[in-house]
Amino acid sequence: MFKIVSRRDLAPNITEMRVEAPLVAASALPGQFVIVRVDEESERIPLTICDYDPEAGTVTIVTQSVGYSSQKINSLAEGDCFLDFTGPLGRPSDLIDIDPEKLRDMKILFVAGGVGTAPVYPQAKWLHEHGVTPEVIIGARSKDLFTYVDEMEKVAEVHLATDDGSAGYHGLVTGLIRKLIDEEGRHYDHCVIIGPMIMMKFAAMTTKEYEIPTMVSLNALMVDGTGMCGACRVTVDGQTRFTCVEGPEFDGHKVDFDEAMRRQNMYRENPKTKRNLNHKCTCHG
Repeated sequence: MFKIVSRRDLAPNITEMRVEAPLVAASALPGQFVIVRVDEESERIPLTICDYDPEAGTVTIVTQSVGYSSQKINSLAEGDCFLDFTGPLGRPSDLIDIDPEKLRDMKILFVAGGVGTAPVYPQAKWLHEHGVTPEVIIGARSKDLFTYVDEMEKVAEVHLATDDGSAGYHGLVTGLIRKLIDEEGRHYDHCVIIGPMIMMKFAAMTTKEYEIPTMVSLNALMVDGTGMCGACRVTVDGQTRFTCVEGPEFDGHKVDFDEAMRRQNMYRENPKTKRNLNHKCTCHG
């Protein structure tokens, strides 16, 4: 059993939990995910690792309540336990493979939408610990839906964007990317985008215009976390890839986003499968 050692609400329907999982915490790297199961009657849910503390033996996850399974997770209280908490799974961020000297000379931009901010945090934190201060764009519909802003500001230069103009730049993250480059003269060598699929599509189209190498996280497609079910299939550069085992991050300029969005939505109206597929968590933006 994996005990919830702390729990807090980050925003309406968005909950952070710090879970006792020493073996996972000891091996985790930025960009990886875990599979959780509340009890024997629950489905397996893939959740991106939002933070990890090897010394304390804890792993942090963030879940947004949307469907049955995410609501069941968020109904747990501090002191309750998960039956299963398996990981770390997936390939870590490609940033950790770059030579440290080269990394410190790079200008790195993260673009986070919705609850995508939480899985961006461990990558930004890892860079900060290795002498790199990245820039992070955080986008949300309104300021009330921001998460992890305080934590992010400790490890990165943060730019906020809201659809309604209640905080930061008034508009979409794509407009803020253009503003930072065109009006403020900023240059970026690498970009990582995590959030809703439609946001990642248009943000990646924007970075392609500026020839900025870009990675996106396709965790939203994952179901069983092993690649066995095939739900995580995605076309990247004309080839079929499996998000669970070959991702979750891929070249954002080569992903077939239209196909990915069709796959993401194909079962939503089926009442028999809606319970299983309509969960939303850090991997879903």
